Amino acid sequence: MRHLKNVSFCLSLSVFLALSPAFSAQVAVGGCTGLANYTTIQQAIDNVPAGSIVKVCPGNYHEQLSINKQVTIMGVSNSFNDAVVILPPDGGLAANAVDVDNSSLPIAAQIFVHDTSGPVSISNLTVDGTGNAISGCAPELQGVLFQNASGTLNHIAVRNETLGAGLGGCQSGQGIFVETGPELTSAVTVENSSVHSYNKNGITGHDAGTTLIVTGNYVQGNGVVPSGGAAQNGIELAFGATGRISNNTVIDNIYGDTSIADSTDILLYDAAANSGIMVNSNTVGNSQIPIGLFTDTPGAGDGVTVTGNKIFGSSTADSIDVCTNGNNIKSNTIFNSAEAAIHLDASCGATGNSNTVSNNIIVESACAGILADSGTSGNSTSPDTYYTVPFTVFNNTSRCTIPPGPTGNFASITGLATSSMKIKPAR
Repeated sequence: MRHLKNVSFCLSLSVFLALSPAFSAQVAVGGCTGLANYTTIQQAIDNVPAGSIVKVCPGNYHEQLSINKQVTIMGVSNSFNDAVVILPPDGGLAANAVDVDNSSLPIAAQIFVHDTSGPVSISNLTVDGTGNAISGCAPELQGVLFQNASGTLNHIAVRNETLGAGLGGCQSGQGIFVETGPELTSAVTVENSSVHSYNKNGITGHDAGTTLIVTGNYVQGNGVVPSGGAAQNGIELAFGATGRISNNTVIDNIYGDTSIADSTDILLYDAAANSGIMVNSNTVGNSQIPIGLFTDTPGAGDGVTVTGNKIFGSSTADSIDVCTNGNNIKSNTIFNSAEAAIHLDASCGATGNSNTVSNNIIVESACAGILADSGTSGNSTSPDTYYTVPFTVFNNTSRCTIPPGPTGNFASITGLATSSMKIKPAR
């Protein structure tokens, strides 16, 4: 009888194992561990079950990765070497994705994370676009693309997502990009990372269904560039995306021809309205507009909290440009604004209204501390503290040179930048 019970148990276990998914694994790439080893990162991804960990040894990996399962990819140290660098394959990058909002736009992403049922975690590695060999405005160059997928990027570096000579005006060259198709979701956290030397944007989240948390990162634009470059933005939430932007340092996003377009360190453009978006505790500056809240669609992008930021050195425009409604702008410290420190801006179409502006410290501005455009209403603009500003609160633009708001006439992503607008989000 005991023997029969054991047979029954073994049969039950066999059925259980047959019906269960494959167990997760830990594997390595590069041969520096005692784990099962693969020659390439893509080989490891393709051969492990969902939920596995891929440990990547130091070295240069000329690969273009596609990830469509839950997996953890982490760079590991070997002796005193800790540099895992992913570079384009010999011969350059190929188109491996299509934009969810524009099926005619191909994308060449160095790491393409897509359509996963579980989160993807990537840490302790560098994505370097040097040698991408892209010869036109399309396919669009991207370092890391999350498309209909969720996960975390932690302690990574993304750099040199730039194009060749004569192509700097292409609205292409993104560091990290998150986008989501209709009725789908993506939730991505980017933290403790470095993004620099990009042609267009540093970190971007687009589309309803996208939640992007950006925290503790260092994002640096190109500074002053020759006329004809792309209008850079450091961190961007746009076109229905929501999320939080906190504790980042973002600087040097400047468009070469200030009469054509302005660049921003942090840009919200038609972001999700009244969705709890926070822009808090960032250090931003040495840019044309350090923080910009804009819309082309009345009601879009309203209800954002901008609090506790340190802002310095807007080079041509306002430090905080509020071209939406119902926002809470409080407890920011703002130094050296080329125009107004805080502009309640009516130029996006019935905007600049019903904002609460309080407990900000404003030191030195060429125009007002707070400029509330003529025709705006419902704003509360006290208490705030001012030092060395010509006007504390002002509602007449005759004493300030204020550029026009966005026109909505975006240049095609496959074309060069045009002179038709002030702020140009990605796409």
